[in-house]
Formats: sequence, C-alpha cells, structure tokens
Amino acid sequence: MIKNLGELKASGYASKSIKDELRDNLIKHMQAGTTVFEGVHGFENSVIPELERAILSRHNINLLGLRGQAKTRLARLMVNLLDEYIPFVEGSEINDDPLSPISRFSRDLIAEMGDKTPIAFLHRSDRFAEKLATPDVTVADLIGDVDPIKAANLKLSYADDRVIHFGMIPRANRCIFVINEIPDLQARIQVALFNILQEGDIQIRGFKLRLPLDMQFIFTANPEDYTNRGSIVTPLKDRIGSQILTHYPESIAIARKISSQEARINSNQISAVHVPELAYDLLEQICFEARESEYVDNKSGVSARMSISMLESLISTAERRALLAKETSTSVRLSDFMGIIPAITGKVELVYEGEQEGAAFVAEQLIGSAIKTFLPGLFPKIEKLTKKIEDTPYSPLMEAIFTEGGIVIYDESTEADYRSSLDAIKPLEDLVKKYQPNILATDRYFLKEFVLWALAEHHKLGKDRLTDGFQFKDLLDIL
Repeated sequence: MIKNLGELKASGYASKSIKDELRDNLIKHMQAGTTVFEGVHGFENSVIPELERAILSRHNINLLGLRGQAKTRLARLMVNLLDEYIPFVEGSEINDDPLSPISRFSRDLIAEMGDKTPIAFLHRSDRFAEKLATPDVTVADLIGDVDPIKAANLKLSYADDRVIHFGMIPRANRCIFVINEIPDLQARIQVALFNILQEGDIQIRGFKLRLPLDMQFIFTANPEDYTNRGSIVTPLKDRIGSQILTHYPESIAIARKISSQEARINSNQISAVHVPELAYDLLEQICFEARESEYVDNKSGVSARMSISMLESLISTAERRALLAKETSTSVRLSDFMGIIPAITGKVELVYEGEQEGAAFVAEQLIGSAIKTFLPGLFPKIEKLTKKIEDTPYSPLMEAIFTEGGIVIYDESTEADYRSSLDAIKPLEDLVKKYQPNILATDRYFLKEFVLWALAEHHKLGKDRLTDGFQFKDLLDIL
C-alpha cells in the first residue's frame, strides 16, 4: 500500500483530470459492450447515447426534464465511471493531487516533507457531491468565505489565503458535483459559478485565489422552472457544454419495468398477493392518462414516482383485505384500485378546472379513462348508440344483471365470496371465454370485474358506491 509521495512516484502513477478519467473508463465499457447505466430504462436510444457523447466530449452537463425522469439517478450512476481509488495529499481539504497540488496547505507540506509527504486514497463512492439549489444558498456555501476564527487562531491577516474556509465546490475537487434544480439558484449565485466552470478561479472577500479546480459539473433542471420560479442565466448556460433532454417512458412495457424495479415490495407481499397482468398495465396507463388529462397541469409533468407509489398502495390494499379476512393469499381486484387514490392525489398538479372538481374526483376519472383505453384491445368496442339492446355482445350480460337486480362487489369480501358474486352472472363467464379464451386462471376474475367497470364507464351500467363496496345495476335505478 502506497503511503507517501515517493512511493507514489515510484509506482508510475500519472495524474489524470476527472473528465479524462470518465472518458477513458466509458471507452472501456463501450469496447466491452457493458454500461454503467443499469436500471435506467427507456433511455437506451435517446438520453444515454447523448450522455455518452457529452462524456466523450469532456463537457459539463445539464439534464433538462420534468420531475421523476431519472435525472439525479443518471448523475449518481456516473460515479461508476470513475477509477476505484485516487491518491490525494493526506489532510488536504480539497483532495489535492499529490503530483499537482493546488492548495497552499499541500504545496507547503510537499515543500517541507518532499517524498515523505503522506498520501491517502479516496474511493470513487466518496467522489460525489450534491446540492439542491434553494433560494437561501449563498456564495459562501458553494465557494467559501473568510473564517475569522481561523484567522485569529493562526494570527493571520484576512488577506492571507490560509484563513479561507472552503465551500462545497472546492471541497469536491476531483469529484462529480451535482446542483439539482439549478434555476432555483439566485441569479447572483449562478454568476459566481462562471469562473469556476471556465477558468477555475474563485474569488472570496475581495482577493482572487487561483484554484484550477478539477471537476465534473452536472446540473439538473425542470423546464417549468424556466418560467415559474427562475431561469438559468444565459452566460451560465453558455458555459455548460451539453444540455440533454430527458423524457417519460414511451410505452407501458418500459413503465412497468421501472415500477416493478423501484417499488418497495417485500417477499411476504409478493407471495401473498397476486397482481394480474392487466392490473399492472392499468396502473401504468393511469399515468399516461394523467399526462394527457385536461384536469392535470401537463407543464408540471406526472412523475414516474406516481406509478411506483400506486403499485405499492395497490398491493397493500389487497394485503390489508386478506389480513382482515384471515386469508394467507389473495389476488388484486379492480375495486382495490380505490386504494391507490391517495397515491395519485398528492402527485398531480391540477389546473383550475381540476381544483374545482377535486383531487379525488380527478383520480377516479383517470382510473376510468385507463379502463376505457384498454377495453377495445380485450373485448368488443362499446358503441355509444345502438338501435336495440340486442345488437351488442354485452346484451345477455346486461339483461342478466338487470334480472338479478344488480351485482355487489364488497371491499372486504373473502376470495370465495368475491368469486361467487362474479360466477353468479353466467353471461359474464361466457363473454370472457369467448373473447379471452387464453386468459390465465389466476387473472380470470379480475377480467370479469374489469368488464363490469368498463360497462359502467361507458354508461351502460350504473355503478353505485356503497359504504362497503360497489353495486353494478340498471343505470335507470341509479338515476
């Protein structure tokens, strides 16, 4: 293990800037056909190639996108492109390169001790610094300030650079430094970053200190921020080499992969609760519907965190029902989707019309819209107007429901009672057998309930919310 500067020189170590370090290690991954951006789905042909080009170009980067688009995750994964360990002068506040020290402390120490200067090593996991831009951030926080206590203890003038207390950026020398939501940073604070990005100078309390910091800057920003809360000042944007646009998942399959990966679901929940394939798809479709809804502010975006929270809530709703019924296992029901409403209401920004209707109403509308979107791919399209009730494939089903006086699905019913209620309507089974003959047995009852909800969403059946469940019956009885 190398312990001093002399041993480091003898080892043949050569200094390398962090941008070259990132570039060289990326090239090795590309040549080997591997990637450090594992677990980031949907960006393979868009964001990641642009990010790789920026790294190869040694650019500072701005990731621009709506909330919940994995911007911070991408930045954190870049740490894996760093060398596992780098040497630095032991005791240095700013991780001085032993072969190219920039601080007064390290230069003086090397001048005094020469090859016996003690060396320590920094792991790549410690070479990531992150700051959320908030209006209260100061230049002293980011860059540094004169420390009067240090000046008094060392009996030094305020003009001596040894009295400086370094801020977050100098302390992250030779590291990746991320500033999240950069438009929220006050313009005068953004101005303080100019020289650091371009020339490597920092200026503190009236005197200029030349510190050629070696850093990889990554900024994140939300397009909404440019108009609502602030903006990135033009000279700062000019100093950022690459601006990369992120985006939401473009397909249900990709969205499902993200939610399944990120949801906090333990093994007990997985074994106790079966989630039908259609339920997974409906969950993701709710997010797609929200991004197009007239009630939701699409400029704010609908985070992927919403579908993750919805999946967690859906499984917990079914799990709670099973626990109350003293059952060891259960399957998700469509009526369980009412349990995900709290996961929706806190994560969508509503426009004025949405606020007037109420967040819970909007959430139910989104669930209904998702059901209507999926129906044509599973069963015959429900026409708005028909000459006779006998003209539709759903006529026998609706007639049976009308004859029985309706069907009730209770929120906390046992699995046996739930299935019995649906089996009582024979045309429902006939409809599923005819149009979805290959459906898994474990998903059959979810699909049956789906048909009832779809008919209600198309105003062919009435759906009445009871205290402890839902009743589907003749629409005229509801009215």
